[in-house]
Amino acid sequence: MELFEEQGFEATSAVQIAERARVTTRTFFRYFPDKEEIFFADANVLTEALVEELLRTPDLTQPLPAVIRTLAGYDWESLGSREDLRRRGRLIASDPRLLERDLIKQHQMADRFRRALVERGVDPDIAELAAGTGSQIFRAAYRKWLDGDDEADLATITETVMSLLTAIVSPARSPRERRRAPTG
Repeated sequence: MELFEEQGFEATSAVQIAERARVTTRTFFRYFPDKEEIFFADANVLTEALVEELLRTPDLTQPLPAVIRTLAGYDWESLGSREDLRRRGRLIASDPRLLERDLIKQHQMADRFRRALVERGVDPDIAELAAGTGSQIFRAAYRKWLDGDDEADLATITETVMSLLTAIVSPARSPRERRRAPTG
């Protein structure tokens, strides 16, 4: 991360990364197929842990909240300090290839959630919508959490973002609309 911040992602080579890490270039490539993968080394393990948690969810009658609770309930700071996560996020945002890889990883995670929901008996169309929407809701909350103060609680932020979605999907009717509505 230091090299990327000092020189920029594009200007940093795998050889430089290996030297800074005090390993051979061959060792570097044994663990990472390219320098982009450094940012996503634990993505598959993380996805599998989250999918296992979703599969253990006792009640999936409401799959969207289940996906969101699974994501919001994870200890994201176990991946690094919030400042390290912020640095990682800034570096990813600064490079189109990293952004593309990040989107691919997000899509793969949502697809695994979809498959887990279907495995648990959720209708495939509902599973797809719940997995994709839940992932996006959480992603918005996660960005707010990273950008916020260190006292902000991710679960609370996620609930707030979910409330925003509810307001968008079921907007309150204006007084004019209420007057026009037939009474029954």
